[in-house]
Amino acid sequence: MIFETIAKTDHEEVVFCQNKDAGLKAIVAIHNTVLGPALGGLRMWPYKTEAEAVNDVLRLSRGMTYKNAVAGLNLGGGKAVIIGDPSKDKSEALFRAFGRFVNSLGGRYITAEDVGIDVNDMEYVFRETEYVTGVHQVHGGSGDPSPFTAFGTLQGLMAALQFKHGNEDVGKYSYAVQGAGHVGMEFIKLLREQGAKVFVTDINKELVQRAVDELGCEAVGLDEIYDVDADVYSPCALGGTLNDKTIDRIKAKIICGAANNQLATNEIGDELTRRGVLYAPDYAVNAGGVMNISLEIDGYNRERAMRMMRQIYYNLGRIFEISKTEGVPTYLAADRLAEERIALIGKIKLPHMGNGGTRFQGRMRGQ
Repeated sequence: MIFETIAKTDHEEVVFCQNKDAGLKAIVAIHNTVLGPALGGLRMWPYKTEAEAVNDVLRLSRGMTYKNAVAGLNLGGGKAVIIGDPSKDKSEALFRAFGRFVNSLGGRYITAEDVGIDVNDMEYVFRETEYVTGVHQVHGGSGDPSPFTAFGTLQGLMAALQFKHGNEDVGKYSYAVQGAGHVGMEFIKLLREQGAKVFVTDINKELVQRAVDELGCEAVGLDEIYDVDADVYSPCALGGTLNDKTIDRIKAKIICGAANNQLATNEIGDELTRRGVLYAPDYAVNAGGVMNISLEIDGYNRERAMRMMRQIYYNLGRIFEISKTEGVPTYLAADRLAEERIALIGKIKLPHMGNGGTRFQGRMRGQ
């Protein structure tokens, strides 16, 4: 059924990677390369079934196509997943084996870090392929993209506040932040720097305690986050938290966070619109990380990366205006923006087939 599945989602290519000696079971999904080579992160997760891993990588890679398109990048969408527990299954051999598979794709897919992966893991991947971003600064890379994702999320939040309330005074409002991982913690820091009241939860109690002790947040239970009387709900962990069981409990009038695939279904997005809740589409909000690492392809420059983040503010403004003038939910307005750009460029470009010339200027290899 795999061909039937990828035909429905319009994927160009799905590659299954296996190395028994390294314990590697990975899937690379390339969704669309009309705008350029597919760039998207590598996720490591203890999926219960192989079918669950396939569904996740297909969903995430499609999301990257839309994210990169709306962000204005000359990049297509792809994603990779490794089936395994990141707390105990990581090894040098695992990531170097994965790097070899990425290299075999000849540049059609460029990887980066995602859930369960850190910059140290990318070091091993980088030993086997040039087609990796988010490598350490000592190699001429950009390092951990989390601070940029968080800063971009703040830009999206400011656009949402401006559209909903007519101001960008972040500190004036309260926030229910779900997730205090790499991106979530950085986002919380930015909120607290502006004096905002922040409620926080995470599956990792130590991270929650750190947010309380070091940043002055208020801790709430994992399930209680949906009942918090906050102005903004900010999902910054895994996706699907906006669903039939949660939307009746959420009191916030703005939803803006860094998590991917926040809507369990499109119908949830429709219902949020009917209720007058402003949903900031996730892939438009959390594009700061991919904007940052994309600069490694042609030579990284941090100042340029910070300037790019402001584009997220303007992108969200366009999405909100399309939603208002055309009377469509914001998630649909974002999709239209992405699809229009892909269709326009698609008239002059074919899918990217790899080996597209000299890239990754300024990179330095070494142990």
